[in-house]
Amino acid sequence: MADLLFVYGTLRRTARSPEARLLADLAVHRGPASVRGRIYRIDDYPGLVLSDDPADLVAGDLFAFEDRAVLAWLDGYEGCGPEDAEPQEYRRARIAVETGDGTVEAWAYLYNWPIDGLAWIAGGDFLAAQEPSPDPGR
Repeated sequence: MADLLFVYGTLRRTARSPEARLLADLAVHRGPASVRGRIYRIDDYPGLVLSDDPADLVAGDLFAFEDRAVLAWLDGYEGCGPEDAEPQEYRRARIAVETGDGTVEAWAYLYNWPIDGLAWIAGGDFLAAQEPSPDPGR
């Protein structure tokens, strides 16, 4: 049985990172998905914090994989592997993810440090927030 993974930032299917391309090689894209939460700009990447508020939705992608070595690679990429110092910036957890076919349980990397002073990404879509804003003078 395949494991599922929800990604919301630099690992999304259309993200322009080498890691996103590697994930696409290691896992099968199952489609768009969302979770209840908020994302914050950490640097050039986001952090997800779960929320109970139905208005707080984070856009992402769902992937499936069978090789458990993928989780070890992801833990290293997210800085939450066994060799990473505590407190780790992210923690891997199983969360409820909404898909076009209903709710599934999937792995996700949740932001594990304080969010004080971080910019909230309104709209919950990290990749859309990366796109240049249209010129208001045009």
